[in-house]
Amino acid sequence: MAPERWRRIFIGSAGVFLTLALVVYALGWLPGERGLYRAIDERSSPLVVSIFGWINYLGDKRVLLPATLLLLWVAPAKARRRWWLWAGVMVAAPLLEWLGKDLIGRPRPMGSAYGFPSGHATAASAYFFLAAYLLGRRLHDAGKRVSVLWILAGFAVALVGVARIVLRAHWPGDALGGAALGLACVSLAAWWHEGSGASHPASARPSADP
Repeated sequence: MAPERWRRIFIGSAGVFLTLALVVYALGWLPGERGLYRAIDERSSPLVVSIFGWINYLGDKRVLLPATLLLLWVAPAKARRRWWLWAGVMVAAPLLEWLGKDLIGRPRPMGSAYGFPSGHATAASAYFFLAAYLLGRRLHDAGKRVSVLWILAGFAVALVGVARIVLRAHWPGDALGGAALGLACVSLAAWWHEGSGASHPASARPSADP
């Protein structure tokens, strides 16, 4: 993608996150959020809860932070030289999530701990969308195969978001906010990386000979 497209993705995802944060802070709820939570909770049998309990690990920072080392290993060489940028995404996303929880101060469905945005959804969004970006660079943005990567990444993030609701740990808006925050972190890093020219072959330098 061109840097301009990543800029648009960053502005869009950051805008979604900020809008959700403002609505939750001002009103306490998103429209229809409680009804959606109840509908999911009522349909969550013990088997469903057990399945999503395992899916929940896809957003566990204790799993994803070490998995980032594997992600950096499979990244293309030019992207791997900026390992600090991609590692920074995985560090910045949970830090921003923690700050958001403290600023918004919305309790979770159960207990008094703060819930917006969801930490699992934020970490999953940052990791899986970053994986789609870096693996896409390895494939040289090869059309349909890269689209499949992004679809799979989005599916994984959605599963983690639903898991947090099924496990009664978060409201739907918490999961949505976390997904938007993680994508904003990835797109900002990709925008900077693409804009710096490091993701493209170096252009031929003009010869110093006459």
